[in-house]
Amino acid sequence: MREVYVDNNATTPVAPEVVEAMLPFFGEFFGNPASIHRFGARAVIHCRAAREQVSAFLGANPEEIVFTSCGTESNNAAIRGTLDCFPDKRHIVTTAVEHPAVRNLCAHLSDRGYAVTELSVDEQGHLNIAELEDSLRDDTALVSIMYANNETGVLFPIEKIAPIVKTRGIILHCDAVQAAGKVALDLSALPVDLLSLSGHKLHAPKGIGVLYARKGTPLSPLLVGGHQERGLRAGTENVPYIVGLAKACELAGKSLDTERTTVGPLRDRLEEGILSAISHCLINGDRENRLSNTSNISFEGIDGESAILFLNEFGIASSSGAACMSGVDTPSPVLRAMGVPASAIYGSIRFSLSRYNTGEDIDYILECLPPIIAKLREFSPGRPPRDP
Repeated sequence: MREVYVDNNATTPVAPEVVEAMLPFFGEFFGNPASIHRFGARAVIHCRAAREQVSAFLGANPEEIVFTSCGTESNNAAIRGTLDCFPDKRHIVTTAVEHPAVRNLCAHLSDRGYAVTELSVDEQGHLNIAELEDSLRDDTALVSIMYANNETGVLFPIEKIAPIVKTRGIILHCDAVQAAGKVALDLSALPVDLLSLSGHKLHAPKGIGVLYARKGTPLSPLLVGGHQERGLRAGTENVPYIVGLAKACELAGKSLDTERTTVGPLRDRLEEGILSAISHCLINGDRENRLSNTSNISFEGIDGESAILFLNEFGIASSSGAACMSGVDTPSPVLRAMGVPASAIYGSIRFSLSRYNTGEDIDYILECLPPIIAKLREFSPGRPPRDP
């Protein structure tokens, strides 16, 4: 059976070049970077080179790179670490469409006495910049806004947001987990203070992430222990995965044009094929100002997870939104915030492509999906009219 993977916003396959780069660090170069003997020194050299590679990818300085275990840890380290530095400031600004790693953390902090303002979005998934300006207060410690939405791919104007926040002297954190490797990030020109990314979203393994912390930004460590990562993240460095992430960043930097010239047209072809073959469906979010790999489509009168299970029977892997929300029997908070109609909000499917997808993959999805939607609508009590 043919297999087609279009759930790359959940996780990506590890690039073969990344696997090759990592292998020596499970054998020959096994040393602990904290050790002063030659085995540790070898690990230090490779970690230093990896840090330089990641910093070059981000347009940052090597000393601004903190290796973590994942995007969730990076987000927690940024938000909690900032709040610890400003105990008298008890206000956080974020958005209603953040990834659960930020949104649920802010809800947790709200339960513990912090005031949290969630900025709204319109039906296209856009923020209102004036609402952001009005939300800033004297006791605002932090603004945390994602670079690109994980469900719809809609891009937020961080280049416009950053000056507004920085003029008020407030720390700005950006969750760039979905953006890294799909759009160019140049932190030498983008004045964010803290930025998160995760290796497994750009063809590195799961279990490695980065927190960028601009030099001079006050930050208290989330994990306290040893002196690793300049005291900002205790714990023995995960050398094989750090090396793998660096290689993935190198490959991603070289593939940015591919995202635009190859992945984007494949995504557009998929959408055009779906819209021409299936009635009563809509694309969620701004169709222009979004990641080139992401398509979120709602089909009226069906249950999206049922469609995903049927697609799986044909070897097609997709999703209904954030992977960490799988199995939760409530509408997507992102689509709800965008005002997606009740008749369609449960019927959403996210297709997220990568540079490894092909035109044949798209043809196969377009062959399998229409009859699946038609079959589900036959058994739906509120089904829309039959497609001609």
